[in-house]
Amino acid sequence: MKKRKLASIFLSLSLAAGAMAGCGGGSEESSGGGGGSKDKGGTIKVGANLELSGQVASYGSSIAQGLELGIEEINKEGIDGKKIELVKVDNKSEASEATNGALKLTSQDKVVAIVGAATSGNTKAQIQIAQDNKVPLITPTGTAEDITVNDGKLNDYIFRTCFIDPFQGEVAANFATNELKVKNAAVYIDSASDYSKGLAKSFKEVFEENGGKIVAEEAYVAKDTDFRATLTRIKSAKPDFVFIPGYYEEVGLIVKQARELGIDVPLMGADGWDSPKLVEVAGGDALNNTYLTNHYSSGNTEDQKVQEFVKAFEAKYDGKTPDAFNALGYDTAYFLADAIKRAGSAEPEKIKEELAKTKDLTLVSGNFTVDENHNPVKSATILEFKDGKQEFKTVVKP
Repeated sequence: MKKRKLASIFLSLSLAAGAMAGCGGGSEESSGGGGGSKDKGGTIKVGANLELSGQVASYGSSIAQGLELGIEEINKEGIDGKKIELVKVDNKSEASEATNGALKLTSQDKVVAIVGAATSGNTKAQIQIAQDNKVPLITPTGTAEDITVNDGKLNDYIFRTCFIDPFQGEVAANFATNELKVKNAAVYIDSASDYSKGLAKSFKEVFEENGGKIVAEEAYVAKDTDFRATLTRIKSAKPDFVFIPGYYEEVGLIVKQARELGIDVPLMGADGWDSPKLVEVAGGDALNNTYLTNHYSSGNTEDQKVQEFVKAFEAKYDGKTPDAFNALGYDTAYFLADAIKRAGSAEPEKIKEELAKTKDLTLVSGNFTVDENHNPVKSATILEFKDGKQEFKTVVKP
């Protein structure tokens, strides 16, 4: 209770400080949360509330890189004569900081939309602020189902660029059944993560519908470092396959320790695995015979839009190959810009209306239409690790 009271006081002070700062000498040409000017020229302020430091900084930093590349390209022509001005805040991979960041962006910076956060939890921490201030919020990678709809009610200012967890879990289960011919699977989740639990629930339901059997279910908690006891129990159940829907920091250690214990069956996860840090922690050899569901693959040579993006990204970032978080950050820039163009205005209400009407928008991570729950209907990609590198395996359509 004391923590809640202190948090409430702090947020009130933050709002007051934001209001005072907002009164000081802002440019009249800038568009803000109260609606954009129809005059030519000026800027359209867009906020980015991302994990630029902390436990999952790899995700937020990757989104920021893709977002910045997309905005740079969009600004070459502009939107109705205006340029997008990106205002970034670092939520430090913490929900409380994500809340503070959203308060700053809406009350002080007067942005017309917010991009972020990377994780579902840090996205949820901003929802009430975005709703109350009537500012659209787009998460590039928050996959939890209840971000856009909670208790049957649509959060009408909240959108996402990624597919949702139930779809990822379904794709993983069908891949295990149909491609890997798995009969007995184990599930190993982060018990403190809604993301992990949601994926596991969907995987189990579909896998069992396919005739498979879950022979072991174990759990860990984020920031654990020793997983040997639970992995030993998983090994004793003799699964043909282990589903590990977690984030890269723990997953890297889990994969490494699983292989050291002699668990040599296929391992699989979801987009939370997608970080260069995973390979650093687990090691390339340990990651052989592992798979993940993801939003795109730089190795998809059949898709011209993907290859054009890869080329532009590598040119901007010293040859770095873009991951899915880079791609979704980039796509979010274009998702938002497309809505602003169709709205003919930088007023948040009109942007929200056009985001909801998005249909057949072709982006790097696939063609998508926004459904009635503000989720994009789009395809998923399955990747396989080979000697520490992700290799494109297939695209699964919804």
